[in-house]
Amino acid sequence: MSLIITDECINCDVCEPECPNEAISQGDETYVIDFNKCTECVGHYDTPQCVEVCPVDCIKKDPEHDETVNQLWIKYEKLTGIKCVGCSGE
Repeated sequence: MSLIITDECINCDVCEPECPNEAISQGDETYVIDFNKCTECVGHYDTPQCVEVCPVDCIKKDPEHDETVNQLWIKYEKLTGIKCVGCSGE
């Protein structure tokens, strides 16, 4: 499942540089996450780095973009061109 930044965002700027896929950018009022680029850090880290650094806990699962871990691996491979060798992706 992709992540979403809620309106509780305080625009502190700590999440954007932590995203390895460059999925986070400044929106009109708060930061936003591009669903097409968000892999929840699958392929990069064990946990989503934006969630780890967010001081107000405003980054949640996006219920409108339900994805399995396998789908996140596929997205990671498309974004990076790096094939996951030896992982089940499940």
